[in-house]
Amino acid sequence: MIETERLLLRPHIVDDFDAFKAMSQDAEVMRHIGRGPSTADEAWLRFLAHFGRWQIQGYGIFAVIEKETGQFIGDAGFSNFHRGLGANFDPFHEAAWVLSTAGQNKGYAFEAMTAAHIWLETQFKPKKTVCIIRPDNKPSIKLASKLGYQETGLGRFKDSDVLMFERTSL
Repeated sequence: MIETERLLLRPHIVDDFDAFKAMSQDAEVMRHIGRGPSTADEAWLRFLAHFGRWQIQGYGIFAVIEKETGQFIGDAGFSNFHRGLGANFDPFHEAAWVLSTAGQNKGYAFEAMTAAHIWLETQFKPKKTVCIIRPDNKPSIKLASKLGYQETGLGRFKDSDVLMFERTSL
């Protein structure tokens, strides 16, 4: 578990599912993720994948919990999603974040991902991390820049253009 000033980052637990499903079915939250709102079974399969990432990779996506309320407000962390984007992308830890409407516009994504990067660098000492963001997702592009990511080019994933970013470790 990682604790920041306002957040707890921890592996998901079954009790997170209802809030995770609600976030996954929110069209406004999901519009930049590259898929529309999830059905209940799609949300369940994506939720279960969080558990498997930790088991197989030894790292994964953290549940982001608002300390003041104890509310699940999103996901933040790293994975290898096997996207097929090439040798300059696929072998590296890929950063990922998504916050529910209740968690947005409060600086939580920056706080969570800063803590997740510190954890990853302590545990794995990666040479670099990567991420992809859809070109119309201005808030995530701004966050990636604030986290130290630099755009490396345009890619294509699931029939959509994506901007590819990398961040070299300090």
